[in-house]
Amino acid sequence: MMRAVLLSLLLVGTSATAQQKVQSGPGALLRGLDKVNGQTVDVEMQNGQTQSVFGLDVALGDCRYPVDNPTGDAFAYLTIWDTGKADQLFDGWMIATSPALNALDHSRYDVWVIRCITPSAD
Repeated sequence: MMRAVLLSLLLVGTSATAQQKVQSGPGALLRGLDKVNGQTVDVEMQNGQTQSVFGLDVALGDCRYPVDNPTGDAFAYLTIWDTGKADQLFDGWMIATSPALNALDHSRYDVWVIRCITPSAD
């Protein structure tokens, strides 16, 4: 229930209208930042996959994008926690063009969505 409400708010909060059709991509491209040394890393993930990004474990639930604009405003459902810990640091939708709208709050690391992986046109 909460996820559906948040997703609705995210759609309204973007430049898209609430009636815009979205499609799930098979995965997402995320970027991680180590704020201490300035190092960045790009991580390509599939939906349902969990990967380590610096000292964090990141799980991708879904990545969605506008049907009419596959390179447009992607939003992904992420769950993030410190590696080896059980408490979640972040659990929710993150928007590629507005990462600060619903951001990870961590003293050393940052993670944000770059884009969804879209099916190739044949």
